[in-house]
Amino acid sequence: MATARVFDRLAEGLAKTRESIFGSVRRLVIAKSTIDDELLQALEDALLVGDVGAATTEKLISDIRRVVREKKYETVEELGTLLRSEVSAMLRGNVDGDSAVVRLPETPGPFVVMTVGVNGAGKTTTVGKLAYQFRETGKKVIIGAADTFRAAANEQLEIWAERAGVKVIQQVPGADPASVAFDTLTSAMAQKADVVLIDTAGRLHTKTSLMEELRKIHRVLGKCLQGAPHEVLLVLDASTGQNGIQQARQFGEAAGVTGIVLTKLDGTAKGGIILAISNELQTPVKYIGVGEGIEDLQPFDRQAFVEALFRGSGIPELAQTPLS
Repeated sequence: MATARVFDRLAEGLAKTRESIFGSVRRLVIAKSTIDDELLQALEDALLVGDVGAATTEKLISDIRRVVREKKYETVEELGTLLRSEVSAMLRGNVDGDSAVVRLPETPGPFVVMTVGVNGAGKTTTVGKLAYQFRETGKKVIIGAADTFRAAANEQLEIWAERAGVKVIQQVPGADPASVAFDTLTSAMAQKADVVLIDTAGRLHTKTSLMEELRKIHRVLGKCLQGAPHEVLLVLDASTGQNGIQQARQFGEAAGVTGIVLTKLDGTAKGGIILAISNELQTPVKYIGVGEGIEDLQPFDRQAFVEALFRGSGIPELAQTPLS
């Protein structure tokens, strides 16, 4: 479970999402003492507003109606406990245990992480924050600046690398991104680095030529070191909502995505997208971004997320009942 400080930051970051999902339901709950169709319909509408998505919302509400009927639940307290349990169960299928953080193997040699995603999702920022986290655990980290299309990309990456206290390998603007990835990995192997982070250019998931460039980088890394890249992290902006599902499918096909980083949760009311990702995709959420600070990229912890989402929801039992 997250530390108290990290948990408080997470709960603060989920404030807009919590209000979008529970705000309208809270007022209805206060006026009612029993579960009825009006309350369940309001809950369904609220989940849709929170960008949980139609398919996932339908599953949640269907499961809740079934349990209410089978166990003869009647009170709003029982509904609160049930909702919390159902959300937790949906997220449980997304992770190995409570946390799906990237874990380095015991075997020697660089562990290669490649980041992909559309423009503006926060890839470069995520690379910098990951570099900081790995370095803080005593790992030697090298970043590869394979975003050679954007003029300011190298400068932005250098700033983050300096904050993280790690080295950047880069070439001139317009260089072949796969060449940068190759140079980075060969240099990291020579220097006996523990972790290699490859920052790629943002690209539309609907552009075939751009997605082919990701395939090329992936192939080059694999030829340089067997098994590389060991992780391919798709960085998604939480505020894009349901469009993130389509992005995940397209990038997964092109780049072999192994995990998702969901950024900007602190600035959106659409954090319910994490439930849609868990329900509709087989790719685990590994990190979530709850702020701009270098320490605000958190490993996704299912239990902490559920606790933070429901804390202060105003619905009886949501914040008090322990998770199983």
